[in-house]
Amino acid sequence: MTNPNTLRDRALAFRFLHAPGSPLVLPNAWDTASARLVQDAGAAAVATTSAGLAWALGAADGDRLEGDRALDAVARIAAAVHVPVSADIESGYAKDPAGVADTVRAVLAAGAVGVNIEDALYEAGEAPLRPIAEQAERIAAAREAADSQGVPLFVNARIDTLLRGTGGVDLTLERAAAFLAAGADGIFVPGAVDPGTVKLLVDGVDGPLNVMAAPGAPPVAELAALGVARVSVGSGIAQAAHALVRRAARELLGAGTYESLAGALDYGELNALLGRVR
Repeated sequence: MTNPNTLRDRALAFRFLHAPGSPLVLPNAWDTASARLVQDAGAAAVATTSAGLAWALGAADGDRLEGDRALDAVARIAAAVHVPVSADIESGYAKDPAGVADTVRAVLAAGAVGVNIEDALYEAGEAPLRPIAEQAERIAAAREAADSQGVPLFVNARIDTLLRGTGGVDLTLERAAAFLAAGADGIFVPGAVDPGTVKLLVDGVDGPLNVMAAPGAPPVAELAALGVARVSVGSGIAQAAHALVRRAARELLGAGTYESLAGALDYGELNALLGRVR
C-alpha cells in the first residue's frame, strides 16, 4: 500500500511543475525500462502513454485494454522511479462516472498522482466525442474520488476536438471551461501545435495548457514563450522505438547485416540502470 503522505507530497510536487512559460516536459514512457530511462535523462516526472502501454501489453489503443492490466503496468512504473508519475487512463476504463471514480482510486493505489482523461469515443456508431455534460460528470467523479482520499491528483482533461477534426478553437474553449468547472486541473489539446492556435488556447483556457509535440512542431522554448505549461509527446517515443525494431529485423532478415543496431545503449549501462534501486 502506498504511503498517503508520500503520495500527497508527490501530488503537490507534480502540481507545482505546471508553470506557464516554464513548462513541464514529459517524454512519455510505457514500461519500467522506458520510465527509468526517462528519469535518468533528467525528467522531473514520468507520464505514461496509453498507446505505448497498450502495445507493450499486446493490445490496441483506443479503450481496448482492460483497466486492471493498464493499472498493473502503472503500478510497476510508479514503483520503478522516484519522480511523480501521471497515468494516461484513456477515457477512464469505465462506462459511467462511478466506474471512473473506481479507476481513479486504483490509480492512487498504484502510486500515480496525475491522470489524463480523454473525451473521445471509439465504439462504432458513436459520436467522435462525449457530450460536454457527460464528460464533465466523469471528470467531477474523478475529482471527488481523489479528494476523498486526501490526494490533490492532477486531472488533465484531454480534448480531442482538433485531433479528430470535430471543432475549432471556440468549441475547444467551451469544453475546456466546462471541464475545469467540473474539477479538472489542466487542459490537454493534442493536435494544437500551430503557434497562433496555441496562443489562442493559452489565452482562452483558465488553467495550465498541455500540448503534444512531434516532428515539425515548435521547439519547447517556443511553446514556453507562448505560455504553454506542459509539453508531452504521447506515443511518439514508443513509435520511434518500434520503428527501430522493424528496421533492424528487416535488415537482419533481408540483407543479413546489423547496421541498424549501431548507437545502441551499452549493455552494462542499461543493465545497471534497471538493476538500481529506485
